[in-house]
Amino acid sequence: MPCHPDETETPSPAVETHLLGRIGLQGCIDLQRRLIDRIGRRDDGQIALLLCEHDQIITVGRGGSPADVATESRLIRTRQIDVQWVNRGGPCMVHCPGQLAVYPVAPLRWHGFSVGEFLDRFQSGIVEALDDLNIPAKTQPGRHGIWGRTGQLAAVGIAVRDWVTYHGAFLNVCPRMGLFKLVETDPVEHTKMSCLVAERQGTVKMTAVRSTLVRRLAEALGCDRYHLHTGHPMLRSTNKTRRRVEE
Repeated sequence: MPCHPDETETPSPAVETHLLGRIGLQGCIDLQRRLIDRIGRRDDGQIALLLCEHDQIITVGRGGSPADVATESRLIRTRQIDVQWVNRGGPCMVHCPGQLAVYPVAPLRWHGFSVGEFLDRFQSGIVEALDDLNIPAKTQPGRHGIWGRTGQLAAVGIAVRDWVTYHGAFLNVCPRMGLFKLVETDPVEHTKMSCLVAERQGTVKMTAVRSTLVRRLAEALGCDRYHLHTGHPMLRSTNKTRRRVEE
């Protein structure tokens, strides 16, 4: 019996999206490193997408410098906000609740993407999502990030290991904007950071941003399927291990 045409078609890769809620930065980086090995061994092109918020912290990427951080600030001197070096592209960045961290763990070689093409697709997916939310945004030639009329809405900095991406974008939805004065995100351009609430001059729901972003990023990365999960089993196994060590 001949096969139905649909039965012979190979489905596109899926984007497995994990909503992690509020999670420590280092725990999320550790999870991404574990996912790199898992994603790299798969033969179906699956992409893992982590969405979360972090406690307030400053990270210094490969394009940043300690000189770009206001180390004389009381918040930093009293360790109310820590400074951490990270292995990603981009300058110094502030992370805090109200900012949506977007981490795609994607196998570049399987999808045939160069690093540059992946970045273009990734950023265009964010721009399309914001357009769906009636927030016009754009990229700028030669720079990584997303801008609106009030300033930079998202910082972007990725890393690649074994041709699998990690780190990603940090979209300011409704963060405490005063914290961004603690860093010089772009010493040459003197970038003004802004957020979606300022762009809209009204309320922006994090849930709406997440759902729109997942769909648009899946499309931008060439995937017609995505699945949503709450948390990640690797985080639970890590927490169990830590509890056993503490006991």
